[in-house]
Amino acid sequence: MMRTIEVLIVIIIITGAFLVSSFFAVLPWPREVSPVNLRRLALTTLQVLDSNYALSQASFDTDNFTLWSNLQVALSASLPPNVIYNLTVYEVGIGEHGAELYVPKKFISNVESLGLTSDASSYLVASSNVTFNVIPEKIGEREGGGTLYILNCSDAPGWWITGYTAQSLAEDLYKLLSPYFVNTIMVQNTTQLGRILNGTALQGENVQNAVIINTCGEAVPIPTAYCTAPYSNNSYAYYGYFLGQKVRQYNWTWSSIVGYPLYYVSNTGYFTGSSDHAWGIYGMRSVGAGGLNAFLQGLNNEQYSYNSTWITGGTTQDSQLKTVPLTLNSIYYCNYYGIYPYTTQTAERALPSSILGRYNLTVATYIFEQVGTWIAGAIFKHNSGSGSFLALGLTRTPDIRLTAVGLLSNFKPRLYRSEYTAYGTSRLVVLQLGLVGGA
Repeated sequence: MMRTIEVLIVIIIITGAFLVSSFFAVLPWPREVSPVNLRRLALTTLQVLDSNYALSQASFDTDNFTLWSNLQVALSASLPPNVIYNLTVYEVGIGEHGAELYVPKKFISNVESLGLTSDASSYLVASSNVTFNVIPEKIGEREGGGTLYILNCSDAPGWWITGYTAQSLAEDLYKLLSPYFVNTIMVQNTTQLGRILNGTALQGENVQNAVIINTCGEAVPIPTAYCTAPYSNNSYAYYGYFLGQKVRQYNWTWSSIVGYPLYYVSNTGYFTGSSDHAWGIYGMRSVGAGGLNAFLQGLNNEQYSYNSTWITGGTTQDSQLKTVPLTLNSIYYCNYYGIYPYTTQTAERALPSSILGRYNLTVATYIFEQVGTWIAGAIFKHNSGSGSFLALGLTRTPDIRLTAVGLLSNFKPRLYRSEYTAYGTSRLVVLQLGLVGGA
């Protein structure tokens, strides 16, 4: 019985304490427990109002009653019913000593006073007639060189460039990359290619430190002068060795845009026999895997020895290389230069990382993420510091935007952006919000 009385006394004491504390406690208002973020709401509202440039248009046409009536209706509809506002448009100018000056041009509000609780966000809008200019830095201005050769050889067919011709790819590459080089030269035939292989300029350009893009895919153009021994040895694998030596000698960046590099040679003026039409392509002779092996031997400045062993994943690695993603670095430069290839590709002609040690190479720029031991796209630089090789082991269909991104992310030319008629073309919009009822 005593235990029961004690329990009842404890319950009475606790209940009484709770009632007393509840009576004297001051509970916060709901808006203080869960306040409205007025600054974020203001910025979001300004962005919504300008989603179709209505706010920008109205800011530069402050006397247009219809525009501002529509804008005020949209502003009221965008805000909760208990939120009040002041919106002010300022013209941005220059005051004394170069300081920025903000002159009010338009003011609208739905209340005389915002009370004690208010916050604001600002938003800069530009006039529709503002023009911007982007001037790219030229590759070669600082370090020398700066010549881009694009093989546009009319007498050399391509392979594994399904859906394109070498000439159409050359034109697109010219449009993409010519603004970034001191000189961009279209090599129109294999005779002109032979001249630059001899170190002779075509238009007074600097041959040293040039970039050469082969638009023929797995085939490489061969000048008639190099269609005989020793260049023709081992089904023209020795020609690949010769090219590797030239890349090293002139410190070129040789670029292969798709597939297995140097697997064929092409020259419609020389290869005219019945056995000279590989896969039915007139003027194309098969070299085989020995072409790439020989090229890397020449780049490494080692003695030539014929080796026809495949050094790519080939079809045995298809399951690993069905989807290869661009690196984060490549994606960054896609955004920087405004070039947007698809972010994943199929690359069954990827090169193994074992070539790095075998041929004294270092990856200067990864275009794709390395998948296992396979490098689907990268720029390989010889450790001697002379000669580089861009290889994109993509499957059949080339995407020249990847070649452009690879080269630009390797050389990193800067972009200089400027705005014409800078003053009088920008206005600052400030939206100040408050809550009905003050604090």
